[in-house]
Amino acid sequence: DVFQSHEEDDRKVRRREKNRVAAQRSRKKQTQKADKLHEEYESLEQENTSLKREIGKLTDEMKHLSEVLKDHEKICPLLHCTMNFVTIPRPDALASCLPR
Repeated sequence: DVFQSHEEDDRKVRRREKNRVAAQRSRKKQTQKADKLHEEYESLEQENTSLKREIGKLTDEMKHLSEVLKDHEKICPLLHCTMNFVTIPRPDALASCLPR
């Protein structure tokens, strides 16, 4: 009976050790997963910041070009001849609108 009791104790110790190792492995895996997710999050944040910056630049450029277009429309003689382009889509329609 003493031998059987000792054997049961050994089994318990081995099972506890096995469980401890498994739990440690599981914690390590969870930590690695969390680290990977955090890295992905950081990368997405950087990309988001970069895209916002790019959108800002493009918005500024669009505003500038819109202003340039408005200024150009005020002085462009071709805009007064737009009906010619609709009815006569020929290169000489453009020439007829140009100042001589």
